[in-house]
Amino acid sequence: MAQQNYNVLFLCTGNSARSVMAEALMNVKGAPNFRAYSAGSHPAGSIRPDALRQLESAHLPVAGLRSKSWDEFAKPGAPQMNFVFTVCDNAANEVCPVWPGQPITAHWGIPDPAAVKGTEEQVRKAFREAFFLLDRRISLLLSLPMATMDRLALKKELDEIGGHESAGALQK
Repeated sequence: MAQQNYNVLFLCTGNSARSVMAEALMNVKGAPNFRAYSAGSHPAGSIRPDALRQLESAHLPVAGLRSKSWDEFAKPGAPQMNFVFTVCDNAANEVCPVWPGQPITAHWGIPDPAAVKGTEEQVRKAFREAFFLLDRRISLLLSLPMATMDRLALKKELDEIGGHESAGALQK
């Protein structure tokens, strides 16, 4: 994996919260070597206001973010992905399109903050925790010595990153 620039696709069913937050995070933290995108198997068509609030509170740009189908990235002329991460359990269990170039895939399941019912503060806390879990995983990915890792070793590390902290992350 000696190349210097990488395309990353974050997938979720609705592409309205977790995958969009991951896209925004990676585009800032991974610049200039990483370019992130997000998509959904059944896109909601809009981004959840709580996800946008969380991104804005972290001073991340939200311009240009939109809910879109993963079909956009399986078409000819679409950016070729180096990495594809599912961030929700539903997308991980669905049959994904065949991605050109055989990207490395991993499941980084994040509990769905949009499923949290309760007070406004409880919902905001769920989005904040999902954001910080994505931030941690992206930071771990960016700390890997990818130029010196072979594909198999990198896949193993990415799978391990996906296993970190996921169980009970929103139970605090």
